[in-house]
Amino acid sequence: MTGTVVVAGGTGGLGSAVTAEFLAAGWRVVVPGRSEKSLGELGSAEALQTLVVDLADPAGVAEVARVAGADDSAPVRALVNLVGGFAAGGRVHETAVEEFEAQLTLNLRPTYLVTQAILPLLIAAGGGSITCTSSMSALKPFSGAAGYITAKAAVLAFVDALAVEYAKDHIRANAILPGTIDTPTNRRAMPEANTAKWTPPAQIATVLRVLAENPGVTGAHLPV
Repeated sequence: MTGTVVVAGGTGGLGSAVTAEFLAAGWRVVVPGRSEKSLGELGSAEALQTLVVDLADPAGVAEVARVAGADDSAPVRALVNLVGGFAAGGRVHETAVEEFEAQLTLNLRPTYLVTQAILPLLIAAGGGSITCTSSMSALKPFSGAAGYITAKAAVLAFVDALAVEYAKDHIRANAILPGTIDTPTNRRAMPEANTAKWTPPAQIATVLRVLAENPGVTGAHLPV
């Protein structure tokens, strides 16, 4: 079953692979992004629709929902939330609360707002899939990133709440937990790292598509 999928964060190393995966599988793909430049790098496939918005702004997210729901022949069946970010610093007693809160805002606000806006479309379509991005660090913390780790753990709790709250609407909610993804950005940030165990974006993209298309999976926290 295909239709429209909204890929929030569908540019960059992982996002572009996810966008390409869904397009290849026959989905109509709506990708909101922060700039025309980043969206332009996705190409111009007939089934791809892009728009420049701020996903931390309710008005921008409302526009995403309007565009996503504009094609009656391809109802919205899936949402993939990839937006987030990482920052590390000192331990908790060395870190200002503003830095802690910034990680919560970056990793939770867009996920909440986009999900909130797309849910009515999924309900109207008779159900569908929501997949959010957490991190393996939510289960295996490391020092110096309490804000990031807390935010990614909260993503798991949000997914669990969605899975229960919208089960009667036939909406499934799952989370992926990546380790380090083999993207150009990560390679630049960690030039001395051993990349042998890093995960190629295309592998994660396949997992995300399977979660969107498989009606038997909900409430999962899936390491990738």
